[in-house]
Amino acid sequence: QVQLVESGGGSVQPGGSLRLSCTAPGNIFRLYTMGWYRQAPGEQRELVALITTVGSTNYGDSVKGRFTISRDNAKNTVYLQMNSLKPEDTAVYYCSAARLEVVWGQGTQVTVSS
Repeated sequence: QVQLVESGGGSVQPGGSLRLSCTAPGNIFRLYTMGWYRQAPGEQRELVALITTVGSTNYGDSVKGRFTISRDNAKNTVYLQMNSLKPEDTAVYYCSAARLEVVWGQGTQVTVSS
């Protein structure tokens, strides 16, 4: 079973920054579009950001200009740099790998609170 290993979640004050990381097996990372989704309590899972194998990116409207997704092909790792965090960014963040199927990570909690 494919495993996506996430790290970097935690608690931060409004206006702060966090960086999430997700490492995938090499055969997955080379072929799949990598991404981040999030789910707040009582809400549906929503797109945060995607990055294709050639580095094209797409962002959810609520994070444009604040979050940046990137990938390090040498480390099979995708990153989500989150700046200017707001309380409404509080959610469980899930790493994803998508091609003909979608593989999910276990999720990491991000809490933005004063």
